[in-house]
Amino acid sequence: MFGSIFYNLWAALIAFSMYFFITFQSSHFPIRILIGSFVTAILVFLAMFPVRYLVSFILYTPESDESLIDDEHNEEVQDESNLVKKQEKQVTNTTVEFQDENTEEIAQVVRTMMHREEEQVNL
Repeated sequence: MFGSIFYNLWAALIAFSMYFFITFQSSHFPIRILIGSFVTAILVFLAMFPVRYLVSFILYTPESDESLIDDEHNEEVQDESNLVKKQEKQVTNTTVEFQDENTEEIAQVVRTMMHREEEQVNL
């Protein structure tokens, strides 16, 4: 069911309070006001069970839709994991490439790139 027994208790408390304060202003005996308030609270408490059932029935989502959503989510997770694996593979490939090359060659490439940036800034 939707919610919990506390919703029933809150509804009973609110019903008790409303009935009590509305009838308190009348000229009834206090015991009659209290008994009426308790009866109202019990009736509202019991009436909340079908209300909660109705709300849960309205908000119910069929299980077949959930399985479709789960399948789509699993595909997305697999796609993301494949992408991460590809990126890790590319990173390892680039580190292997740099390990194979000579440090002087790398320094020369960096100098060339910096020189090109300076030329573009000066233009």
